[in-house]
Amino acid sequence: MTDFTQLSFGLAEVCRRAGQFIRQEAASFDRGRVEMKGVHDLVSYVDQEAERLLVEGLRELLPTSGFITEEGTTGGSSQATSAGTDYTWIIDPLDGTTNFVHGLPCYCVSVALLHHGELVAGVVYEVTRDETFRAVRGGGAFCNEQPIRVSDAPKLTNALIATGFPYTHFAQLDDYLRILGSFMQRTHGVRRVGSAAADLAWVAAGRFEGFFEFNLNSYDVAAGILLVREAGGRVTEFLQDGDPLFGRQVVASNSHVHEEMQQTIREFWQEERGAASQA
Repeated sequence: MTDFTQLSFGLAEVCRRAGQFIRQEAASFDRGRVEMKGVHDLVSYVDQEAERLLVEGLRELLPTSGFITEEGTTGGSSQATSAGTDYTWIIDPLDGTTNFVHGLPCYCVSVALLHHGELVAGVVYEVTRDETFRAVRGGGAFCNEQPIRVSDAPKLTNALIATGFPYTHFAQLDDYLRILGSFMQRTHGVRRVGSAAADLAWVAAGRFEGFFEFNLNSYDVAAGILLVREAGGRVTEFLQDGDPLFGRQVVASNSHVHEEMQQTIREFWQEERGAASQA
């Protein structure tokens, strides 16, 4: 039987090695070597090489594992696992590429492990702060090996909320802006860091009370979902309590403010239009 706690230490080391490469490249990065997947969707050789390093290291940890990758290093996809394996790694080699390209903090390496469809281990390594967030199912959540917990703020009026801006599928932009405006009025404020992995890790660490975003992929959120849950928080879809891993919309919180967050979203979010935009 796999010891997921022990495996998570190896995972953390693999992520830190990829992060070290990213940090080295940041010092002399040439913006001219950026590829455009879309106007707001950038990819660089750094993403691609970091993913290759991750896949190589993770194959050593679990030789028979499959992969869900952002940059397609293994030929995998963002929504389907490799066939014939009990273990699947979900990899985002550089979450926050736009920040990286423009020389801004923060950006992360994010990797999680699925076992029979359940998240069992996850690491988010925030490169610019040299912080390793690690979680194991049933084993708690840690930052640089110190235990972390979500905040105990009881209400939205006590909360700082994180979000991300949509960069594709703008059909629901008006809905999103209304939700954003409502949170701005009901909380201590709203922050947009530019990395969903960091947003979720910081909810787990009690720095944010909540986070919401839509049009996300599994590799954006997998490790962060486990971190929040193991730190005592709650993670769902916008309007329902379903598993958000492949649902493309996430609400994460310290649990106390979760119902208020969902109710705020419910006031403005048109679910039918959202489903159509994600098809």
